[in-house]
Amino acid sequence: MPSQVIPNQAYAFWVFVYIAAAVQAALLALALWRRPVNTEANRVLAVWVALTGMDLLVKAVYWNSLSPEWFRAYRFVALFPFLYGSLFYVYVRALIETRAFRLRDGVHLLGFGVMLALNAHVLLMSDQQMQALSARWVAGEKTIGSWFDVPLFVYSLSYVAAALVRVHRYRRRLRERRSDAERMSLRWIDVMAACQVVIWIIATTQWLATLPGIDYRLLFGAVAAWVCVVGWLSLNQPPVTSEPTAVAGEEAPPDTTDPDDARFPAVEARLAQLMGGDEALYREPALTIGQVAKRSGYPEYLVSAVINRRFGGTFWDYINRLRVEAVRVRLVDRDDARTILDIAYDCGFTSKSTFNAAFKRQVGETPSNYRKRQGQGETVTEPTGDAARR
Repeated sequence: MPSQVIPNQAYAFWVFVYIAAAVQAALLALALWRRPVNTEANRVLAVWVALTGMDLLVKAVYWNSLSPEWFRAYRFVALFPFLYGSLFYVYVRALIETRAFRLRDGVHLLGFGVMLALNAHVLLMSDQQMQALSARWVAGEKTIGSWFDVPLFVYSLSYVAAALVRVHRYRRRLRERRSDAERMSLRWIDVMAACQVVIWIIATTQWLATLPGIDYRLLFGAVAAWVCVVGWLSLNQPPVTSEPTAVAGEEAPPDTTDPDDARFPAVEARLAQLMGGDEALYREPALTIGQVAKRSGYPEYLVSAVINRRFGGTFWDYINRLRVEAVRVRLVDRDDARTILDIAYDCGFTSKSTFNAAFKRQVGETPSNYRKRQGQGETVTEPTGDAARR
């Protein structure tokens, strides 16, 4: 990364921040490594956080002392950002697939390996050469190491983008198969990615222009803040279910299912039976399409095709429409004095935010406004499978 600010006494506060963040990173890495939830992914994250802590600690020591003896370590950790984007991708994949780091995953570390090889001549310099290089760095020479800034930004951000694509596909897959997809949708990954993008924006701005306040202090201050964000998010994350798949032997490519399949009306009728009356399967919070298919007696791919083509949407959409209709029935019932949230949970919703969004999208107003407006007057019938068409 280019040097635009000469280390001086103004760094004293930031040195303290970096050391504090490095200590927190070490403790967080230990906690993540031992955490029983999402073990495989958390161990990848533990390594990532530990490397970030080492990066911050070395920079803090060097900036505090400006000792040439530490400049070699300083130049080494300057290559760590070539690991951060790829480790984020490996972490996301381990989280989604619930599998540990494998030897072949080392291909995602090649960027760091290549840059390490290209910078080996610097790391292997004699002490005198390293002392001279350190002096040039302290003097603010921008050419030292600046040549790898562009490949660093492109390489790292491409991995962040690839990780977000995998998360998007995972969410889509969940919506096709689970009614509680929103609760398991890895929203904290978006926050982690956004924090990284902010860090890279600061780094890019620092590289392209000299602006007041946009320097190494802000950049690695943002990294220190990122450690805190990761700590809060990672230690509060729920268990993640591996990428859902259909029952073995029942998967059929979407384009091989005849849209005029003679079984479609029978499947629709069976779904209406399961979702209406006393059964009301939609009220089960963690309902999956596999469970519905098993109860219906039809293959999962056929049930999925009926929901997608006849009801227009994913399994998640279908079930939530039924739940919203059930909530509407209860909100206009003068004898039902329960809170709106209690009613929503009773109808199968597991999240207040998901319920409010689904209700407003389907009904066009908030649940509270609907209850006030419709409260005593309108008669609403219990939902059936047909309600999901609306």
